[in-house]
Amino acid sequence: MGMKNQPEMRLWYTMPAPTVNDGDFARQNDSPLAGWEKWSLPLGNSYMGASVFGRTGTERIQITENSLSNPFLRGTHWRDGNGGTRTFGDLYIETGHEEVSEYVRDLSLDTATAHVRYATAGITYSREYLMSYPDRVLAVRFTAERDGAPATGGISFCVRPDIPFVRDFCIREGDGCGRTGEILTQADRLIMRGVSLYYQIQYEGQVRVEAVGGSVSYADGRIVVAGADEAVLYFTCGTNYRMESRVFEEEDPKKKLAAYPAPHTAVSAVLDAAVSKGYDRIRADHEADFCALYDRVKLNLEWDAADLAVTTDLLVARYKEGGRSAYLEMLYYQFGRYLLIASSRPGAYPATLQGTWTAYDSSPWGCDYHHNINVQMNYWPSGIANLSECFLPYIAYAKAYLPSAYRIADEYIHENYPENASSAPHGNGWTIGTGATLYFITTVGGHSGPGTGGFTSLLFWDYYEFTGDKEYLATIGYPILRDMSLFLSKVVVQMDGKLLVRLSASPEQQGPDGRYYETVGCAFDQQMIYENHKRTLEAAEILGITDDPLLPVLHKQLPLLDPVQIGLDRQVKEFREEGHYGEIGEYEHRHISHLVGLNPGTLINKNTPEWLEGAKISLTRRSDRSTGWAAAHRLCAWARTGDGNHAYALYRSMLERNTLPNLWDTHPPFQIDGNFGAVAGISEMLLQSQAGFLDFLAALPDVWASGSFDGLVARGNFVCGCDWQNKKPTELRVFARSSGNVRIRCAGISTARIEAAGEVRVVGADMAELSMKKGMTATIRF
Repeated sequence: MGMKNQPEMRLWYTMPAPTVNDGDFARQNDSPLAGWEKWSLPLGNSYMGASVFGRTGTERIQITENSLSNPFLRGTHWRDGNGGTRTFGDLYIETGHEEVSEYVRDLSLDTATAHVRYATAGITYSREYLMSYPDRVLAVRFTAERDGAPATGGISFCVRPDIPFVRDFCIREGDGCGRTGEILTQADRLIMRGVSLYYQIQYEGQVRVEAVGGSVSYADGRIVVAGADEAVLYFTCGTNYRMESRVFEEEDPKKKLAAYPAPHTAVSAVLDAAVSKGYDRIRADHEADFCALYDRVKLNLEWDAADLAVTTDLLVARYKEGGRSAYLEMLYYQFGRYLLIASSRPGAYPATLQGTWTAYDSSPWGCDYHHNINVQMNYWPSGIANLSECFLPYIAYAKAYLPSAYRIADEYIHENYPENASSAPHGNGWTIGTGATLYFITTVGGHSGPGTGGFTSLLFWDYYEFTGDKEYLATIGYPILRDMSLFLSKVVVQMDGKLLVRLSASPEQQGPDGRYYETVGCAFDQQMIYENHKRTLEAAEILGITDDPLLPVLHKQLPLLDPVQIGLDRQVKEFREEGHYGEIGEYEHRHISHLVGLNPGTLINKNTPEWLEGAKISLTRRSDRSTGWAAAHRLCAWARTGDGNHAYALYRSMLERNTLPNLWDTHPPFQIDGNFGAVAGISEMLLQSQAGFLDFLAALPDVWASGSFDGLVARGNFVCGCDWQNKKPTELRVFARSSGNVRIRCAGISTARIEAAGEVRVVGADMAELSMKKGMTATIRF
């Protein structure tokens, strides 16, 4: 077929999102026509998210603002949701266009804009939607044409904001988690405002419409546009939430936000500035801002141009029936990168279990920050997929919760390991449990052991490895890693010549009694302690730190942690007391927590062949079929083994079993972590760097025999590209964003033509080392 540039990346459909289950979480995922979860298209700027339904007679735009939240709640059934993040509200746009033709709607990933276009009564109507990060506004432009020319006076519609679920409870009477809400009409805007009662969150949204020609009037909670040539709707929203430590530390829920002003002034200022700026300038700045991130990575497989003429839902349906579309595989990858940009930007909120989108009053698993794999998976692609800035909101979040995390660590160590407890400030380090929101974090225990903390802190090491930012490492990364290692050093005890976690649990595994299985020294905890200790020591060496009294403790503990054990079936054991695989816990459990040392950790690798083979055995017996995020973790793990065909089988499995028509990942229900985990896994099929060298096409499947990529990032902050034919590289490209030596492993590199300004040393038949200065490019041709 020959190489081609990356085509237009676009989700598109020839029907609006259905109205089935519009506001009811309880049965959302039962119907294939569930409108919000399966068919709406997401826009976001991390401050807020919008789900666009693309309807004609009455359009619906559903809004989410992640700080509008409740504590965790429990209903009579999981489908009741678990409280947590709740919908902000909806904008309904009534046109009266019930009978239409030539309908199409789309989401352009290349410009982060959505569109609706249809014809009725001889006029073609178009709407363009965008969610601007620079201007913090949702903007929708309405245009109309007749016979290819502007339809003068052809645009009329009514905007009707709505706040759903206004009541004094969330799940059941008396839970105290209701909300108030009202729509106010002013001379030039409508205001949606109210209070989420449990935390006394004051929320407000404002909407204005500007039109060319015709009239715009505001009355009775509606905006009526009549006879306009063109119109633009502007919306923004906010709350009185602040991501600060006092919010987490204040025990009285009614006082958490008491010190902060109502959002009215700030929301008004944002909206008025956007209106003054105008749509064209907003759009230009939006596209420039978005593309500066999104355009960094290009992926080209042997795609079929005919697939661009097939609607996205049909591509997915064909894939589920056993067909294949390389274009869909590329589209899903870039959609995941799009979602991370849309839901995690500096200055705003980090991405939750559902990014920045929920249509419910009570969301599945609270739409929270789940720390026993899910929030970690959200950020696995940020480094390798060239979106490191998207991790900054989580850093800000961690800074806010850390005082609580230090307090929780004090309480945990004093209660469970009093012999190791310190009374000094921060003397027991910090930790975090699984559940967390913008208002609180939880402690260690229950279904996941203290390794959860190490699982989290490794994200801060990864950020350094992919950016090479030593100032960050000194001021943020090392203190985070160091104080996590301090905590973890206190939860291990001497047993049989090893140091083992006494209160240990492999996430969500249950024993024969149906209770979460508690044990000593399970692989998850031991591996995460090992990885965190190792990274702390590496960071100290990079920074030249030698006088920290914790470092000798970590050096002494590291060889005693025994993080990987091989069982009777030659598998990597999940539990020390395990003989044969699956003797304890669910045989095909969704979590593969005993393999976190393979991915995202690095202690199981090609230099530890027995462990790597044991990991393959455990992965095979665990099975490929699982929930969305769990399939994504398996994909990442198989990529690390170097088995490209099996990694691709997991990718196929995700597209066949865990992908909705709008390409959201489904657990079920919708969870965004699977989208992000797949991006990380696909990236590592093409490029790996965890073993100390760049490994191009590290797990390339047979079906991707020819292709190219540009923009993936290797550890050390090297931006890489590759062209390949017949599964062999024809050209490698490396750009140094930081100075350093880089090793590249590739068959035949000793005889390849290497163009680089710095020193080049061939250190083996398949390995070369390049000395690169910041800004330097190396090209290797075969």
